[in-house]
Amino acid sequence: MKYMKLGSKPDAFHAEGNCVRYVSSELATDVIISVGDVKFLLHKFPLLSKSNKLQKLVSGLNEESPDEIQLVDFPGGPKAFEICAKFCYGVAVTLNPYNVVAARCAAEYLEMTEDIDRGNLILKIDIFLNSSVLRNWKDSIIVLQTSKSLLPWSENLKIVGRCIDSIASKTSVDPSLITWSYTYNRRLATSDQIIRSGLKFSEKLESVPRDWWIEDICELDIDLYKRVMLAIKSKGRMDGGVIGEALKAYAMRWLPDSVDALVSEVHINRNKSLVETIICLLPSDKGISCACSFLLKLLKVAILIEADDSSREVLIKNISLKLDDALVSDLLIPARPPQTTIYDIELVQRLVDLFMENEISKKDKKMLEKNGGDFVLGYGSWLKVGKIVDGYLAAVARDQSLTVSSFFKLSQSVPETARPIHDGLYGAIDIYLKEHSGLTKSERKRLCGLMDVKRLTTDATMHAAQNEQLPLRVVVQVLFFEQARTSAATHAISNIEDAPRKTKGNWGKTAPEKRKSLRKQMDELKMKEEEEEAVKSGKLVKRGSKNGGSSAQLLPSRSRRIFDRLWMIGKGVANGENKSSETSGSSQSPASMIRGETKSSGSSSRHRRHSIS
Repeated sequence: MKYMKLGSKPDAFHAEGNCVRYVSSELATDVIISVGDVKFLLHKFPLLSKSNKLQKLVSGLNEESPDEIQLVDFPGGPKAFEICAKFCYGVAVTLNPYNVVAARCAAEYLEMTEDIDRGNLILKIDIFLNSSVLRNWKDSIIVLQTSKSLLPWSENLKIVGRCIDSIASKTSVDPSLITWSYTYNRRLATSDQIIRSGLKFSEKLESVPRDWWIEDICELDIDLYKRVMLAIKSKGRMDGGVIGEALKAYAMRWLPDSVDALVSEVHINRNKSLVETIICLLPSDKGISCACSFLLKLLKVAILIEADDSSREVLIKNISLKLDDALVSDLLIPARPPQTTIYDIELVQRLVDLFMENEISKKDKKMLEKNGGDFVLGYGSWLKVGKIVDGYLAAVARDQSLTVSSFFKLSQSVPETARPIHDGLYGAIDIYLKEHSGLTKSERKRLCGLMDVKRLTTDATMHAAQNEQLPLRVVVQVLFFEQARTSAATHAISNIEDAPRKTKGNWGKTAPEKRKSLRKQMDELKMKEEEEEAVKSGKLVKRGSKNGGSSAQLLPSRSRRIFDRLWMIGKGVANGENKSSETSGSSQSPASMIRGETKSSGSSSRHRRHSIS
């Protein structure tokens, strides 16, 4: 910290109680100057030789109070006047960043200029400010802080503006020229760490990052902080990411953690001003440089304290541009009346819609630039948002006030390309079905129609096959396509294993093998028709242990029974007999495919499907 000493005489000022100051001298005091509640008993000569203001006041004294002068609205109060009075007497006084602004404003009030006396107080203070205080990072911040209580004097004297410009200029200094001792936040290692690492104090323990200054200016009042940040941004040398980190640090420093303190009547206006100021200071890159988590938390606070609509709109647009970086926990923003849900579903719906609009417009632009060329890559952000939406749906699915329409609309906000795997969506649907037991059959069907059973992993398929909450039709589709997938995989593996065996010497055997395979398929089809005819006529055909049909009677669950009935169909699909690929909720069901195989057995197929349900 810089300081300047003025005068050399010993201090002759004394106090008499809390309201009287006097100078001990052989000469009697001949003037009383009142500053606030304090009266100074002084001598006219040393004061009038330095202050043009006091000369005017003394010359205008009336006969009723010939020796008393009242200084109204004196900047800095009694302490600042005492510094000026001591300077007039030549008494030693020390100026430092904490009192220099008050002394400068007091000197201006008393008109202690060079016209009255050479080397007067105003000149000496200005030299101290320009040559020492404003060249130092810490001192500049201290002076700026103290100037707040001395407005408008400090503003008119341009002390505030000079401090702000000094601070803004120093933030863009090359970090390699900065040491931690230069800042308030000295990150020097402890003695134990130094001993363990074998380092000395003189060595540079840690490099200084570009955001070294953000914590230091967090101590400023919001109005001064805003002006400093605007000055830093106007210079155009600071990265948007650093600006975002500075705003985040300031918000964490001053915004209370508890909701009660945030919305209390005592602090709500201050908090609202703080949030709106931070929002207006966001980087000009539409918030891209700011962390999405920080923007969402800021939005949550803005909603709670009812910040103005324009500020919230700015946040919503900025968040939507980088929604793919969001966390589900940050999206759980409490709903406000008249919404009846626990969390603000409509807000998340809007964020997703804005994100998709922006992404689609960007991709259309890129496709035009490529002149209609192949545009396949670049869907990473879509995949992330797809996972976020599924996670959010799972988090809010337990809310009894969440309607099927809202769930359905939010789920369909992302395109099919954003969900290559439907495990997350299935999990959300499963929770919703369990927590909303009063859903109608059509509502359950509508929800389950959102997912594609072909896009479920093996674990999700096994869970869905035993899920009693799902409609029977969905369980049948899950079992059918899992069996088809397993059979196809097995068939592919067997082909790979058999490939090396097919040398030039055995290519001639291919035709007989095909004929045998075809004859085998014809025999199986004939056996199937005979079984269906037997069922139709009310007879039960027992094939014995060869076909394993009797084991089906021992299966305990409906899923296992359905699985067994689909075994023969699965084998047919693996061999290329069944070519249907419709697998979504609106696709052709496995039961309808059975009817398509043999027209004559249509009634028996319907009878068997009814029996297993």
